[in-house]
Amino acid sequence: MINPKTRRVAANARLVMALTVVVLTATSCHLVHKPVAVEKLLAPLSEANTAQLVSEVNRLVGARSIQGKVDIQFEDTSFATSGIAEKYRTAEGSITLQRPAKVYLVVEGPFATAVAQMTSDGEHFRIAILKGDEKYHRFVRGTNQAIYAKLDGDGVGAETKKGKANTEAQAVNALSNLRPQHLTDALMIRPIDLHAPGLIYAQSEFYQSEKDPAPQSTKRVVRGYYLLDELQPGDNGSARLLRRFWFDRVNGVRLARQQTFDEKGILITDVSYGESRKFGDSNAMMPVQVGLTRPQDHYKITITYQAPESVSVDHDYPPEVFVLENKWGLREVDLDAEKKPTPAKN
Repeated sequence: MINPKTRRVAANARLVMALTVVVLTATSCHLVHKPVAVEKLLAPLSEANTAQLVSEVNRLVGARSIQGKVDIQFEDTSFATSGIAEKYRTAEGSITLQRPAKVYLVVEGPFATAVAQMTSDGEHFRIAILKGDEKYHRFVRGTNQAIYAKLDGDGVGAETKKGKANTEAQAVNALSNLRPQHLTDALMIRPIDLHAPGLIYAQSEFYQSEKDPAPQSTKRVVRGYYLLDELQPGDNGSARLLRRFWFDRVNGVRLARQQTFDEKGILITDVSYGESRKFGDSNAMMPVQVGLTRPQDHYKITITYQAPESVSVDHDYPPEVFVLENKWGLREVDLDAEKKPTPAKN
């Protein structure tokens, strides 16, 4: 005779199995394949090893000097945390760059009148503000590696002021806080040496959601990148990130971005590179547009070469070209003197 308890267990097991079959059958009736829109991965993606990535960077460092006419777009990002940025009207100008870190930039207004001029000889910078309200006219001197507060209209260091008025005065004030030496590493990239002592390089893969570059498109796409990190080994197994290079992998490998970091790992510069074209009568292939963002200094400047074929490449310029003189008799502001403590009076 079958034990009643055993009979109940068997009956319950059959009931559970029956219910399971019913649930699975009901569920399978609703398993319908439904297409879902996702961000398209741009293709094809090119392959490259570390040596090839380094070669792509060093390809852009062949020119000793560059001189040409440019369009300059300045953007004040002081209010970026509020979703606001001040973009000033595009100005024309000219730029002269010479390795290792020399620059002479002229910003022009209507009828080719100079609005500002600035130079850096690699150690010190000088800025002449020539247009705008009289209180902005000044000749600023400083040291490249020093850290200064922003200047306001009277030439005294001041914190960023809130407000939203797109005026010439604000634009000129913004230019007075631009540091010309920030342009040199962005426009004249320092080469990579895989055999340099004290540095190591690490390659990785990354995918980023971006706006679709196709005209009139409002969609987003996924772009594949290689990242190449320049690291300086530290103590106790640590390492400091110095530079990060981004390489666009779609239909070839192209340097698209360079970031630099301070000793705390804080982002100092973020540089984007447009498509390359032949410059002048040389074989140099250089980015036509370079966008430099300084998050800590709250500005972005975009330099676009007007006519790459007319750019002068590899001419040697004397040192005095990169040392601006106060030939206008402007009021001078020595930022280094302002940083020195005032002697105590007896």
